[in-house]
Amino acid sequence: MHLPTLPHLPAAICTRMTRRALATHAPSARLAPQTFAEKVVQRYALDWPAGRAVRAGDYVMIQPEHVMTHDNTGPVISKFKSIGATKIKNPRQPVFTLDHDVQNKSAKNMQKYLGIEQFAREHGVDFYPAGRGIGHQILVEEGYAFPQCLTVASDSHSNMYGGVGCVGTPIVRTDAAALWATGKTWWQVPRMIRLEFTGALAPGVTGKDVIVALCGAFNNDEVLNAAVEFTGEGVKGLSIDDRLTIANMTTEWGALAGVFPPDERTLEYYDALITSLERPTFAGASTPAPPEHPRLNRPRLDALRASLLSSDPGAQYAAYLTFDLSSLVPYVSGPNSVKVATALPELAQQEVKIQKAYLVSCTNSRASDLAAAAAVVRGKKVAPGVEFYVAAASSLVQEQAERAGDWATLVEAGAKVLPAGCGPCIGLGTGLLEEGQVGISATNRNYKGRMGSPKALAYLASPAVVAASALKGSICAPGSMDLEDLPKCAKPRISISTPPPLLASVDSEATPAEELYPGFPAVFRGPLLWAPQDNLNTDGIYPGKYTYQDDITLSRQAEVVMENYDPGFASLVASLRSPSFVAGRPETAERDADGLKGVLLIAGYNFGTGSSREQAATALKSAGIPLVIAGSFGDIFKRNAINNGLVCLECPELVADLTREYTRRGTRGEGGKEGELTVKLGWHVEVDMSTGVVRLRTLQGEVTYGVRPVGRSVQELWVDGGLEGYVKRQIQA
Repeated sequence: MHLPTLPHLPAAICTRMTRRALATHAPSARLAPQTFAEKVVQRYALDWPAGRAVRAGDYVMIQPEHVMTHDNTGPVISKFKSIGATKIKNPRQPVFTLDHDVQNKSAKNMQKYLGIEQFAREHGVDFYPAGRGIGHQILVEEGYAFPQCLTVASDSHSNMYGGVGCVGTPIVRTDAAALWATGKTWWQVPRMIRLEFTGALAPGVTGKDVIVALCGAFNNDEVLNAAVEFTGEGVKGLSIDDRLTIANMTTEWGALAGVFPPDERTLEYYDALITSLERPTFAGASTPAPPEHPRLNRPRLDALRASLLSSDPGAQYAAYLTFDLSSLVPYVSGPNSVKVATALPELAQQEVKIQKAYLVSCTNSRASDLAAAAAVVRGKKVAPGVEFYVAAASSLVQEQAERAGDWATLVEAGAKVLPAGCGPCIGLGTGLLEEGQVGISATNRNYKGRMGSPKALAYLASPAVVAASALKGSICAPGSMDLEDLPKCAKPRISISTPPPLLASVDSEATPAEELYPGFPAVFRGPLLWAPQDNLNTDGIYPGKYTYQDDITLSRQAEVVMENYDPGFASLVASLRSPSFVAGRPETAERDADGLKGVLLIAGYNFGTGSSREQAATALKSAGIPLVIAGSFGDIFKRNAINNGLVCLECPELVADLTREYTRRGTRGEGGKEGELTVKLGWHVEVDMSTGVVRLRTLQGEVTYGVRPVGRSVQELWVDGGLEGYVKRQIQA
């Protein structure tokens, strides 16, 4: 194949693109080494080609061990019924936990909770009522999230399961309904990033400080939509509670999963947990042992011990990070951003006054966290004018703290007790931040307005720092901590290295041509539009003022698509679909003998970030755009897109080349050369959905790129018109 050297694209680029495209045709010589996460996903992949290793970027149909929903179970029930489902495929797979709005005792909320409980009992689903605790903590305590399993939840903090070596990742509500009805849904395996911990934490430095420092140090989407694997000698010194905290907040860091592969410390944790379950509640010579727990038991632990997984030598990672834990001091996040992190010794000098302190959430309300806070406040009182709120992560955690005396210590110091649940962490219930107030919290998010007024300031820190700040009335270190004894590093020793583009690996271990699902187009083609904008959010794609107009038609969605980004976008798309375009050939989003025709959109990085409104996807598709190519996508947008039959492909090389040649000053986010929001280049695109070859027919000739094709799982959804159509067909079958 010979591609022309174009005047507007350097020869080196054309050569590189040629190699990339040709590589997709090369046969795979051997199975690729896998990361820990890839191995776990392989265990749960359905209808996967025999002998083919699951790797980052693959689309797979998965059958996860469990799927958790919480207060959002109500909307999932409605979705489940709307697609015609009447029976849950595997009642042992779903878990319902009521945890978000547990302080709300209104008749409406109580009726909602009752309806969820009745549905659970009707279908034989495990149900945990309000007050039992936060769903993520329950899934760990009750063994639903177990090492080397894949467990998902309709909540963004399902990453937390990675603290015990379980691959946990969030899904959207439509996925949850599909899982109830069919036991399966699709997932794209994220890119893999390896983080090696060295050294050991200084006394008083915690897992919360680790993840807060990481969010502040790497705050430019370095781990966006990735699976982060934590490894290295430093991991051995991290308790399971520290690991759960770190994994939990990989969500705020931007990752789709954060996983600590199980090790000896993991086995010791489960051994102690199972031993406690085996112990009779009332000791006595004739007291029989309790019945075996269905998920936390010796046989399961022994099986895990005999089959521990680890990443293979040579497994591919998109980036390598290192973190010397011995260089870390306590860190505080904020205000109002997890991407801003300040060393506690520096922030303490500013004497930031606070009015509220919080020891709540799934991040830092376990027994060890309550114990750390109790040790700080024992024999002391919360400062006048400060409200200190405490809620255990679960009822079991609270019982542990009560037996240890930590709960009483916190209450005696003046802490205000809230029920085990989410509460203030998500802006619900008692004690929210008011206008002008400052709060410090052991939660995971301090986004503006999340914990109350948007005119308040929120900081994040470890439980001990939160408790100490509540005592003093300003952000400070615990009295037992001598700041002079902490490491003297100006910043923690953290580094990142990115391997060169995977051209060598693509050439030597090319992905085989994708076998197309019957009915899926072999080619997508049409005129190209270029939107040179990064972080184009869902409000820019589909304005919020239309989101709750439930009667809005698809044709009307097409008319307002991208209205907040480029008011002329919809009419530009319509003009390219006119019969006069391209030498009189009609270009519409319709299938013909060669494939599917439509306007193909190319956008920047993190396309579709923001809210979970699915109209952002349906509006693009309704406008006649069947396929979007971007540098990267917001994960929730991608899920909604694929669930509604809009194909998404990532090609950062193409986006980088277009950015360099066809934007103002060759800079991301600067618009076209003339400042255009949407650039019409007069080019035509063809995407081979089997090989991943992308052919651009420009005014000077043809240029070729390569992308990872979508897998059969996504193709099958597309043929069925989306996930709902797929589920309906499965039910009918």
